[in-house]
Amino acid sequence: MHILIDECLPKKLKQALQGHTVFTVQEKGWSGIENGDLLRIAEKEFDVWLTADRGIEYQQNLNRFDIAVIVLIAYRNRLDALLPLMSQVQEVLRIIQPHQIVYIDS
Repeated sequence: MHILIDECLPKKLKQALQGHTVFTVQEKGWSGIENGDLLRIAEKEFDVWLTADRGIEYQQNLNRFDIAVIVLIAYRNRLDALLPLMSQVQEVLRIIQPHQIVYIDS
């Protein structure tokens, strides 16, 4: 699975996604790109976009993009708060399909 980690998440989250091809928005040089444009670019290379943006499904029509979205919900966007969610992320990655959005909460 090819996964893109949003710039609002810690870069070190990448290490918790072993077995997948993972890049951060920063590594791709896409920092500061608006979500709609980011999804349009990302869908060409990635299967899943990992973000903490809880409003994404209200801001964007995800049916327009050939990419799935996983939204992490934690009390803060720091590595220590997000790592406990990663086992659920791994489970979702096995079944998620393009155009789907899945919220993972602690």
